[in-house]
Amino acid sequence: MRRRSVFFNTVIAVLMLMLCGCSVSGNVTSEESLPPAGEVREELKVYFFNAGKADASLVYNSKFAVLIDCGEKGFGKVIADKLDDLGIKKLDMLIITHFDKDHVGGAAKVLKSVTVDRVIQSNCPKDSEEYREYTDVLSEKGITPLTLRERMFVQFDSADITVDPPKRESYPKDASNNSSLITVVRCGKCSMLFAGDAQDDRMYEFMQSAKGGYDLLKVPYHGHWQKRLGEFMRFASPKIAVITSSDEMPEDQQTVSELKNLGAEVLLTRSAPVEITCDGSSVKTGTKT
Repeated sequence: MRRRSVFFNTVIAVLMLMLCGCSVSGNVTSEESLPPAGEVREELKVYFFNAGKADASLVYNSKFAVLIDCGEKGFGKVIADKLDDLGIKKLDMLIITHFDKDHVGGAAKVLKSVTVDRVIQSNCPKDSEEYREYTDVLSEKGITPLTLRERMFVQFDSADITVDPPKRESYPKDASNNSSLITVVRCGKCSMLFAGDAQDDRMYEFMQSAKGGYDLLKVPYHGHWQKRLGEFMRFASPKIAVITSSDEMPEDQQTVSELKNLGAEVLLTRSAPVEITCDGSSVKTGTKT
């Protein structure tokens, strides 16, 4: 029954994505399975919102837009206003890495404000006001989210996106954070890693199943130091590292120091929103801390 369930979920995932108008190369089991980097026809941009100790990241160009997380309740309007400023009327994909309020809180407002083609979510729901509002709006909009249990690969213009789900149905410790979806965005020769709030168990299992070395790292769990974080950051070896934190709940200085020792440029969204541009050969930012 378990094998049949996994097969059924995989088929449904592929059919949903095909119906939504993007090309799908199927579920992959390793980084080696990804296709060769294609031609970059247009620069890719990444905008990390200044959302306090919360996550909201927009990956886009003129052909597509993907939002990873939505910050806390009330922040959805900020996201909607930014999308309007950029002329983005539709999100091709909304990824909810997990259901803590600082990741799903603004989702209801975003879903009400713009068209969302597909929603990808983690498998560890929480009984909270933010989660209920999110699921209520999904129902109102007739959107069936895909609860991801198999690694998924999607190709958009100038970007290949891999979404990696937790390997377990539950975790004995830090269940919500350890259920974070981890997203890899490739643009030409560049790769960017968005680690959600992954904690020790989740970081370890991702390192066991993926290649290391990324141009950009969205540091997991707001830069809080963890047992495996040093190993994970060495695995990623980023040129640029972005930490989503707040003045009230800042990142740990050990995290910043370790990143700088690795040669990474460290950017803090609590100082200002972070904007990244990728031309397929390098990632660049004009914002420094």
